[in-house]
Amino acid sequence: MENKTYDELQEALAYLKAKTQIQPTYGIILGTGLSTLAEHIEVSASIPYADIPHFPVATVESHAGKLVFGHLKGKSVVVMAGRFHYYEGYTAKQITFPVRVLAALGIERLIISNAAGSVNPEIEAGDIVFIRDHINLQPENPLRGPNDERLGPRFPDMLHTYDRALNAKGLAFAKEAGIPAHEGVYLSLQGPNLETPAEYRFANIIGADMVGMSTIPEVLVARHMGLPLLVMSVATNKCFPLEELTETTVEEVVAVARSAEPKMRKIVEALIG
Repeated sequence: MENKTYDELQEALAYLKAKTQIQPTYGIILGTGLSTLAEHIEVSASIPYADIPHFPVATVESHAGKLVFGHLKGKSVVVMAGRFHYYEGYTAKQITFPVRVLAALGIERLIISNAAGSVNPEIEAGDIVFIRDHINLQPENPLRGPNDERLGPRFPDMLHTYDRALNAKGLAFAKEAGIPAHEGVYLSLQGPNLETPAEYRFANIIGADMVGMSTIPEVLVARHMGLPLLVMSVATNKCFPLEELTETTVEEVVAVARSAEPKMRKIVEALIG
């Protein structure tokens, strides 16, 4: 089994470096309903995913599907407006190829956002949750297969995956700004169906605060490449206790994420500024 990732990475990198001179300090991945943050960037270059060699293409309506280079609060950033999910039919390696590209561009920190359901009775819809740890129940791992030591170690350690000091700064800022925020554990499942009541109860029992369908493959690859991480979830619906459960549509999830996006943006701007 040949590992072609490194060579594909060089091709994508060469293409992007021909398009922009920006050397980004921060990489940001925007989740469901959160792509409007890209509109607040002083844009130098906006490149459709379809044009970048070996990049997958977003198939989810609420994901824009472009790589945006520019400045936010005076800091150079590269933003993924739209991400990929295992449920779209991609392999875990395809989903995470863009994270390898961001790392190869030389970013110093990766900020990941997502929209997720709350399985903690204390976390309400619209709240922000800084992720301190995760439980991975995705069926495929992006690090499976031959390991290329040029990209990272065979067995990455997961103890200090999430930047707790940065979480503390984010929580302190949120408190000052009057934004309801928490620190919690994210459980990642395959999707695309929402979870059953029994699955929400299971998530709560095993120690999750948030449940979603993304993020962890990206986290694993960022960890593999030694990238410091900040992950923020927007709680889009309350899934626990079960007596508060209502039927949820994707339109409702996107609407709550969009209404919470200004809060998340304020926190991101404060942390990188």
